[in-house]
Amino acid sequence: MSTVQSPESKVKEETVLLEPSDREVEDLSVVDGEIMEVVDGDKSVSKTENQRPKTEIINKEQKTKDDERIRQSAVRHYILLPIIFLSVALLGGLRIEAGNSAFLFLKPALVCLIFASVLLVLFFRADLIRLDGWFSENFSTLKNLANAGVLLALFAASTQIFNSLLPERGLPFWTIAFCFFWTLWNNLFAEFHPKKLVKSLGGMFALAFAVKYLVLANLTAPPSDSLWQRITESPTQEAFTWLLDLPRFAAATGYIQFFTLVFYLIGLFLLKPETRDGESSIINRI
Repeated sequence: MSTVQSPESKVKEETVLLEPSDREVEDLSVVDGEIMEVVDGDKSVSKTENQRPKTEIINKEQKTKDDERIRQSAVRHYILLPIIFLSVALLGGLRIEAGNSAFLFLKPALVCLIFASVLLVLFFRADLIRLDGWFSENFSTLKNLANAGVLLALFAASTQIFNSLLPERGLPFWTIAFCFFWTLWNNLFAEFHPKKLVKSLGGMFALAFAVKYLVLANLTAPPSDSLWQRITESPTQEAFTWLLDLPRFAAATGYIQFFTLVFYLIGLFLLKPETRDGESSIINRI
């Protein structure tokens, strides 16, 4: 017998047959996961892996260079400078007596302390030394004390450099002292760059050295046991010695004071306006 299908049953069969295919199409349209470019990804990973060690090496090298600079700066500031200034303070009062070549240590006059104080004020005013760069609440106590020690050594050296360049007594002492006072007083009201200030002080000290150890020293009569012999041999020098009240020192005194002046100027050249932050750890190691 042949069966006759109704239109409704045909429609149901068609819908049943179509349902699996539609489901497959819907399943294919949904994709889980991320699209990755394998070749480019491998290259990028290899590049970053190669760049990381290079950057780390560069950072380490830069850090070691910075540490080395800070260490050299701390050694220069806290070891070399005090040695230079203390040497100037020791040699500035040294004289060698004529005749027996005995060592004499002359104490500085009160006016030398005044000149050294004015000179330090001039250093601060010309920014050769910045007070906030040497002393600060952010610094450690040890660093502030070390900076104070360097400053005291500078003050002692400045006092003795005036003691070295000023004549010991008499009219030449007061004449050159007045010249120092007039120069320092005028410099207090002038605008100075630190290098120009060091050059100006170098010229002033060089002129004072030439006056004392080249001009006035040649006016002093040579030592002799006999007053009559000194008058007959060098009457002019004996007259200047008596009028100006100049002491007699050996020629080696001039050589010593020359190197004392050179050391002092080198110390001024090595001074820094401010200290670095990382130097406190170096001080602890020292």
